[in-house]
Amino acid sequence: MSPDHPPGLDLDRLRALLDRERPGLVTGPLSGRLIEGGRSNLTYAVSDGAAKWVVRRPPLGHVLATAHDMKREHRVISALHPTDVPVPRPVLLCEDEEVLGAPFYVMEFVDGTPYRTADQLVPLGPERTRAAVLNLVDTLVGLHAVDPAEAGLADFGRPEGFLDRQLRRWAKQLDASRNRDLAGIDELHATLGRELPRSPAPTVVHGDYRLDNVLIGEADGEQDRIKAILDWEMSTLGDPLTDLGLLVMYSSPLGLPDSPVSTTAQAPGHPSPAELIERYAARSGRDVSAVAWYTAFAWFKLAVILEGIHYRYTLGQTVGRGFDRIGELVPVFIEHGLTTLQEG
Repeated sequence: MSPDHPPGLDLDRLRALLDRERPGLVTGPLSGRLIEGGRSNLTYAVSDGAAKWVVRRPPLGHVLATAHDMKREHRVISALHPTDVPVPRPVLLCEDEEVLGAPFYVMEFVDGTPYRTADQLVPLGPERTRAAVLNLVDTLVGLHAVDPAEAGLADFGRPEGFLDRQLRRWAKQLDASRNRDLAGIDELHATLGRELPRSPAPTVVHGDYRLDNVLIGEADGEQDRIKAILDWEMSTLGDPLTDLGLLVMYSSPLGLPDSPVSTTAQAPGHPSPAELIERYAARSGRDVSAVAWYTAFAWFKLAVILEGIHYRYTLGQTVGRGFDRIGELVPVFIEHGLTTLQEG
């Protein structure tokens, strides 16, 4: 297919659906392109020459509907859009698989930049980098301040036993990709299980909150402002400090030059993990004394994800630049998790 007609996006069928469900929205022929960088679901930018939208759908040939729940993503951004949480405006949810071959939804296109690496932040300079990351914390505080019941999300998850279920879920994921000895990973999992903290009141949890899952403004008056939080596929109701722990992990230096997995911590001006924790605590009013547990859990979770990628690579199921080095990163993440717990 041509770049304007990428696989998984039938523009004629999409146009017919939009004309039927949102008459007058589209004013010209549609073109589309795949937005690179998505890790799971496919994301396309679509335009009629005057306006732009985003289409989000599961990967081609997907089989696990629960892992690519378009209805769930659409529901959470629809619920949050009227609040102060920055999310794209939802346009339409389509559960009819006859249109694109899978359920999908359409939302507005938001202009902004996702910063994925420290190198990408360097041109911003230290002051703007610091402002952007601190805004990331403030936006997380705003998300966690939303009353799930008032937003219509009271039944969006099962907060009771959330941390225990998370630990069991990721241990099961680990067992599914075990094909080598990983020193320390069982110790890390067992210690996390023994020291399970008591969760604060549940909130809407993003589940993958980090700098490259938000769009940051570039235009005058919007510089460094978080314009939209993206990728809600792991969102639920649960312990808000899991989001904080993940953000802290992604703000900690890995100490691995040229790593295929990186954090933004090395960018000049990037606030330290301690600063992020202090800011979140001050602005949310939550007790963050157990943040080391949540950060160690984030290291464990990423170690399991990376081991799964490495396992698929060894089976020849994953190809591309950098995948051959993923396996050597897993022990580093395990060690960071253990050290975080030990140091408290």
